[in-house]
Amino acid sequence: MPDRNDSVKENIPGAYYVDSSCIDCDVCRDTAPDNFKRSDENSYSFVYKQPENEEERLKCEEAVLCCPVEAIGNDGEDGKKESESVKPTGSQ
Repeated sequence: MPDRNDSVKENIPGAYYVDSSCIDCDVCRDTAPDNFKRSDENSYSFVYKQPENEEERLKCEEAVLCCPVEAIGNDGEDGKKESESVKPTGSQ
């Protein structure tokens, strides 16, 4: 499971990120080349551009699903998990 607290330093801020468990397999860069790049110095991938349209978002989601070590996360637009932003209704 991806861990935002363990994300690599090169990630651009936003919903998608890569954590340090990345094994540099190239799946995300192959799947969403407009959004993921390789750090040659550190031998891992990182998010260099957050998706700007539906096509890019879908490719990033595919990268999340295809990552063999679950190193790619999507915590939502504001960086919080979607479950954290949902408040229970009817209770006070």
